[in-house]
Amino acid sequence: MSTLSDLLAENTGLSGEAADHLQTVVAEWQLLADLSFADFLLWVAVSQELQPDGGDYVCVAHARPTTAPTAHPEDVVGTRFTEDEHPQLAKAIREVRICREEDPHWYRDLPMRREAIPVMFGGTVIAVLSRETNLAASRVPSPLEIAYLGSAGDLCQMIVDGTFPSPGNQTDTHTSPRVGDGLIRLDPTGTVVFASPNGLSAYHRMGHESDLVGQRLAPLTRSLIRDPFDATEVSHRIIEALDGKPSSRTEADSRRGAVVLFRALPLRPAGQAAGALVLVRDVTEVKRRDRALLSKDATIREIHHRVKNNLQTVAALLRLQSRRTSSEEARLALGESVRRVSSIAMVHEALSISVDERVDLDKLLDNVLPMVGEVATAESQVGLSRTGSFGVVVAEIATPLVMVLAELVQNAIEHAFPDGRPGKVELVVERSARWLDIVIRDNGRGLPSGFSLERSDGLGLQIVRTLVESELRGSLSIRGLRGDAEEPGGRRAGTEAALRIPLSRRL
Repeated sequence: MSTLSDLLAENTGLSGEAADHLQTVVAEWQLLADLSFADFLLWVAVSQELQPDGGDYVCVAHARPTTAPTAHPEDVVGTRFTEDEHPQLAKAIREVRICREEDPHWYRDLPMRREAIPVMFGGTVIAVLSRETNLAASRVPSPLEIAYLGSAGDLCQMIVDGTFPSPGNQTDTHTSPRVGDGLIRLDPTGTVVFASPNGLSAYHRMGHESDLVGQRLAPLTRSLIRDPFDATEVSHRIIEALDGKPSSRTEADSRRGAVVLFRALPLRPAGQAAGALVLVRDVTEVKRRDRALLSKDATIREIHHRVKNNLQTVAALLRLQSRRTSSEEARLALGESVRRVSSIAMVHEALSISVDERVDLDKLLDNVLPMVGEVATAESQVGLSRTGSFGVVVAEIATPLVMVLAELVQNAIEHAFPDGRPGKVELVVERSARWLDIVIRDNGRGLPSGFSLERSDGLGLQIVRTLVESELRGSLSIRGLRGDAEEPGGRRAGTEAALRIPLSRRL
C-alpha cells in the first residue's frame, strides 16, 4: 500500500508545505475520530494534469475510531468518487464550510451519516475530510457523548478556519494522551465543565478527592504537583491553551506519587474563544515498570562488569603462575588458559555497556583476534584478515562463538605455520536472516594424514566441538585444501574450517 506522501504525489500537484500540513492533520486526527465516534477519510481532488475532465476525488488516508464501531471495516484508501457520487466534497470546497447530508447514506447495508469538512491552508482549501458515522450502532445521548461531539465540532471548525492543527506545534502524538485516557473540557474562564471518568480518576490518583466540574483547573493542578517547576509548567500550558496557544505533552509527578501526562488544546472555532481541552493519562504503573526494568538492566550490567573483573583477576593469577613455572609445556598450557579467560572477559566487558544484552561481534572480535595472533605468532609472521560482518548478536551466542573462533584461529596459526613460517589466515563471514556462515581459511601446510575431527584429542578442538554442538547448536567441518600454498615436492595445501550457526530462534 502506498504511503500518504506517495498518494499525494501521484494524484495532486500540492506544494511541499501543503502536503506537510496534510501530514500534520493525519497525525492529529485520531483525536477527531475518537471524539466524533466516527471514521475520518481524507480526500483530495485529482490533479487536472492527471484527470483533464476533472471531478474525481481520491481517498488518501483513513482513521477509525476507538470509541465506536467503524463505518468502513474494509480498507478504502485509494478509492475514487466522482462529484455525483459524493457531492458534499465539491460543495465543501466551493462554500468553504462543513456540509452534511440531509438523509443517511447507505453503504454496504450500513446506514451512515456523512459530513464534508474542508481543510484550509494558506487561505486555500487543499483537501476535504469526510466524517462518516456508523448509525447502525445506536447510542443513548449522555453527558460524555454530548461533550465529545461538542469538542469534535469545535476542532472540525478550526480545521475549516485553518487553525487546527497548528503548524508550529509538532507534538509527539503517538505518546500523547488520547481521548480514552482522560478528557477534561474547560470553558473560556478555565473552569471545568466536563470531565470523563478516566480524567476524573487521574486527578483522584493525584490527590484531588472531589468532583472536577466547577473547579479552576490550572490552580488546582498546580497544587497537586510535587515539583514547583513542573507545577508552574503544567498550569502555564493550560492557561496558554485558554489564550489560544497550542501546547505539547507535559509529564509531572503528583504529591501522592502518581505520574500523569497532560496535553492542552485550545478551542477557538471561527476565531471565538470556546475554552480548551485537556487530555490526561495516568502513567504511574508504566513508569513504575520502566524504573524496574532500568534497575534490572543496571543490575545485569553491573554483574557483567564484576564477572569481567573477576576473570581478569584469574587471568592475572595464571600469568603469575606461568612465570614461576619451569616446565615449558605447563607454561604454554597456562598461556592458552590466559587467552581463553581473557576472551570471555572481553565478552562480559561488552555486555556490561550494552543496554539490551546484545553484542556488536565485529567490534569485539577486532579486539580478541589480534590478541590471539600476538600470542600465537611471537616467532612467526602470520597475517589475519576478516571479510564480511557478524553484526549484533545476543549474549547467548556471543561467549561460545568468540571462544570457538579464537580456538580455530589459534589452531590455524600454530599448526599451519610451524617454525615461524609466514602465511595468512582469512576469516570470511556471511550473515542471512537464518544463518551465520563462517569460514576460517589458511594457506599453511594442510591437515596431517588421517586427520579426523571426531577422533582428534587436542584440547582446543574438543572445546570447539563441545561449544558448537551444545551451546551454539550449529555444525562444524574441517577439510584440507589444494592450491593455496607451496609445499616441498611441489604439493600445494591449506586448511578450511566451516562453521554454520542458526540465528532465527535467537534474534
